Amino acid sequence: MLGRILSSAQAGLLLVIICLGALLTVFAGSHADRVTGEMVNNFLNSYTLIQTLTDASFFAIMAVGATIVIISGGIDLSVGSIYALAGVTTAMVLRAQGLDGSSAAVTGLVISVGVGLLCGVVNGLMVVGLGVHPFIITLGTMWVLRGIAFVSSNAESIGLPRALTAIAKAPLGLAESLYPVPTLVMIAVTVAGSIYLQRTVMGRHVFAIGGNPEASRFSGLRLGRIQVGVFVISGLSAGIAAFMGASFYGSASCVDATGYELYVIASAVVGGASLSGGKGSAVNAMLGALLIVLIRQSIRTLHFDQNYEWIIIGCAIIVAVTLDQANARLAARRLARAAGR
Repeated sequence: MLGRILSSAQAGLLLVIICLGALLTVFAGSHADRVTGEMVNNFLNSYTLIQTLTDASFFAIMAVGATIVIISGGIDLSVGSIYALAGVTTAMVLRAQGLDGSSAAVTGLVISVGVGLLCGVVNGLMVVGLGVHPFIITLGTMWVLRGIAFVSSNAESIGLPRALTAIAKAPLGLAESLYPVPTLVMIAVTVAGSIYLQRTVMGRHVFAIGGNPEASRFSGLRLGRIQVGVFVISGLSAGIAAFMGASFYGSASCVDATGYELYVIASAVVGGASLSGGKGSAVNAMLGALLIVLIRQSIRTLHFDQNYEWIIIGCAIIVAVTLDQANARLAARRLARAAGR
């Protein structure tokens, strides 16, 4: 059992996360609790741990959808802009309709997810219909969608009804200021993404076209439909993240999730997804997002210059890709030796 766990795809990431968490615990220092007066570790406490998971949840949710696109051999640079447009649209409609309570929550979720789905459909149809590489298409829609959010909102920050914030910040029986809902949604999306990839025929088709598109075409798979489908899933995950993020912070604006596409792709790559397609995991994408947030947390907790954040994350991406390629070459050599025997 232990051997199976250690040989799993998640073992290496979990080990790095545990080591980084231990390092933070040792060097973070401690402070006196304002209520009990007891000394509390600056990192290893319920508030910081929940906050770290919350910070990771919004782009980890998007990372699951984006990872499915990457596995298929594509890439989606527009997820941050879809997030912004979905959040702004939701806020504007709810403000115009004057909704509150449960009706606002249901309507807001439908709008946010609907905008995400629509953007995903547009991305997918353009990639398939125009025959242009997904990098170019989603680079263009990244600017177009954020521009639409900017123009439609007049660059204003639009508040959301309190009912939505009450849902996103529901303590669910935990102590005050502990909000586990975004973390639970992140876990639910990760589980759903993992089931889709590992337990469904559609998920196996995604791996197939990413690993060998020509063989998939000759085997009768409808590549166009599958490609559109993965972008729809990516848009859906961005819509869910937008609903949770806007609800949690109580407002939405056209600058929300700026740069998130980099964090999302970094989460997928650090999680072992291959940019050439055919390899990736929803669970690893979530763990990759958590690792990136822990790196950011380390910089703050250990009082390093925050300007080094991008340098460290960039180095982490390069190291992850290098190790992945080295592992692939090693596996290929083993297969070649085994075939020669």
